[in-house]
Amino acid sequence: MHIKTKTLLALASALVGTAALAQSAAPAPEPESTLSFNVGVVSDYRFRSVAQTSFKPALQMGADFAHKSGAYVGIWGSNVSWIKDYVGATDGSTEIDLYGGFKTEIASGLTLDIGAITYQYPGNTADKVLVNANTTEVYGALTYGIVTAKYSQATTNFIANPDSKGSAYFELAAAIDLGDGFTLTPHVGRQTIPNQVNNAGDYTDWSLTLTKDFGNGLTASVSAITTDAKDAFYKVAGFDNLGKNAVTVGLKYTF
Repeated sequence: MHIKTKTLLALASALVGTAALAQSAAPAPEPESTLSFNVGVVSDYRFRSVAQTSFKPALQMGADFAHKSGAYVGIWGSNVSWIKDYVGATDGSTEIDLYGGFKTEIASGLTLDIGAITYQYPGNTADKVLVNANTTEVYGALTYGIVTAKYSQATTNFIANPDSKGSAYFELAAAIDLGDGFTLTPHVGRQTIPNQVNNAGDYTDWSLTLTKDFGNGLTASVSAITTDAKDAFYKVAGFDNLGKNAVTVGLKYTF
């Protein structure tokens, strides 16, 4: 065999080997859909910085289904105590959230997320005191880089407040990657509740959350929270202002 022929064979063999290596290293195709579950515990469940468990711990769990088209649905639940403690109802100790929406990139680096969520409190008797606590909202969010702006508006009465349809919450947050699994998230929000005396239900909240991702689905967080929620609306006899300053901790496992 001539030297030239040997050289050509060696080159062809190298090319075949390189192609095979490239093929084996190709990324796996994107799955059609994903299903995940989560369970966690927090020292003080805060919704928009307002306490939902009268400053006591909460056990929480949920499930999320996402399609590669951008569509998603989910369910999430937690124990609560505000319906009994603050509204004065006899029943209503569980919150179950059902939500669905669509998320897509509308420009380079700019993501749109639109959807609806309903906060259900099975068996709650808040309507015997004020109005039913069950609430539904629609929302829209834009994310660019590390910054997210989101607007939510109630299409029903808002968490047991009479004549409060149209309540709105605007929030702005940033997720700052600190490295080594740490993320720092500053957040500011503004809640408005219409048709309340002297706009007493309106407030602004601020929080700073540090999250640590330990890998394998386990994350821990600590949050510093403050609001200007008014005593006239968020405090009742025997209990403190639901929006009082707090430091909360949480642990969550996603699988």
